[in-house]
Amino acid sequence: MADRNVILALARVIVAAAWADGELHPEEIASLKDLLFHLPHVGPARGVEFPAADWARLEMYIQSPVNAAERNRLIAELQAALRTPADRELALAALDNLLQADGVVLDAELEVMREIRAALQAVDLGVIGQIARLIRGPVRRRSAAIAGAPNREDAFEDFVKNRIYYLVRERLRGGTTDLAIPDADMRKLSLAGGLMARVANIDRTVTSEERDAMIAVLQADWGVSQAAAALVAEVAVSAVANDLDYFRLTREFFSSTDGD
Repeated sequence: MADRNVILALARVIVAAAWADGELHPEEIASLKDLLFHLPHVGPARGVEFPAADWARLEMYIQSPVNAAERNRLIAELQAALRTPADRELALAALDNLLQADGVVLDAELEVMREIRAALQAVDLGVIGQIARLIRGPVRRRSAAIAGAPNREDAFEDFVKNRIYYLVRERLRGGTTDLAIPDADMRKLSLAGGLMARVANIDRTVTSEERDAMIAVLQADWGVSQAAAALVAEVAVSAVANDLDYFRLTREFFSSTDGD
């Protein structure tokens, strides 16, 4: 039976491969989630289940594009997790299933698939190879971290507790925009934006007038620039339909503003 860590590492790589052309449409995301659930040995009937935290970690990769540097890190982690030929065959078969899922294989997807297959087939699964990987795995991951390879899971707690803040920071990462807002204030601003988006979306639609009103309130009541208010409002409105945990959002807002 495949180890849960192998399955989770494999699932991350599958998501990375699905982002090969830089976009995932809603129907593709639905198919991808179904494929991940039905991976061999995953699901209640096969003995290995993902707890909610693992699914949340996968959701981090599903929500936004995975670039080449991050994809290489995920492949390296999967390489380090493989222990047996059966693990490798499972990984290769699952990747093949992913590419054939919709009957259309793009050139970008084929290129990524070749890259992943070559990386997995290069892993030495002999006894000596297993011992060597005990050393190489941590060294490789440490080297990737030092080299600056992105790892969105470093922000997992924000992804769970303050999704708007996480998405705003992802938008700003590597860009030239500096909103000049202290981190603690940005966290509270993001929570406020999320709650306002929730109210605006009560009828399943957020109009341009409602978005403008959100921006005006954020500017007036939180003392931020128009650019900052607009960014938070845009992100909050985009995220409001994506299964936000409103109980957690409300609780975090209460905790962050208590006594202010």
